[in-house]
Amino acid sequence: MKQVKFFTTAFLAAGMLFLTSCNSGEKKTETTGSDSSVVSPDSSTVAKETPPVTSSNGPMSVMTIKHKVANYSKWKPAYESHDSIRASYGLHNYVISRGIDDSNMVMVALRMDDVNKAKELTASQGMKDRMKKAGVIGPVSIDYLESVMNDTTGIQQTVRLMVKHKVKDWDAWKKTFDSTKQTRIDAGLTDRVVSHSVEDNHNVTVVFAVADVAKAKAFCKSKDLKDKMATAGVVGQPSFFWYRITAKY
Repeated sequence: MKQVKFFTTAFLAAGMLFLTSCNSGEKKTETTGSDSSVVSPDSSTVAKETPPVTSSNGPMSVMTIKHKVANYSKWKPAYESHDSIRASYGLHNYVISRGIDDSNMVMVALRMDDVNKAKELTASQGMKDRMKKAGVIGPVSIDYLESVMNDTTGIQQTVRLMVKHKVKDWDAWKKTFDSTKQTRIDAGLTDRVVSHSVEDNHNVTVVFAVADVAKAKAFCKSKDLKDKMATAGVVGQPSFFWYRITAKY
């Protein structure tokens, strides 16, 4: 009789343990709201955010989206509410930044697993509609980049400068760029990201950490920089975007 009672008690205890372990693994459903820069155009399924396999330090693929918003404080929670959906398209939050000259100018950088999947999302009408609903105004600039250098160590400044331009030859430009590093350091600029378009390495994007905005701006307007760019094979007018990092993931 004692044996029967013992086995019955053990069986019930095992059943309770099984049910408890099942409940502890239950997934929570994420609440979605209005969209922001990057959202799923049609899917109603929300997948849990999965970190990308690429390292945050070193070469990786990145998608950047730059646009203006009517109200940053309303746009940001709308953007973050769709983290998991972006992950289903192989896009993972990396950095959110705001312009220094215009704080409503926003740039989002996302780690990118697959450029084709990223383009599938950004080309959708659903995404465009949701961006408008989130308060995105004016033109939207999207770049798909392959970084050859991405240094995230040792810099405390949150101010950045992004320079975009075209070059005649990537290898020739890179050689000259590397050889003039000290000039940039003297101007208060520290190399952080060196990249080119996934589809065309003639389209170059470089990011610098900025120690002194006034000093760096003076350097960017100098004849010395123009001459160095010409020697490196830069063609056309470069664009300069000064911004501050407001969120890192």
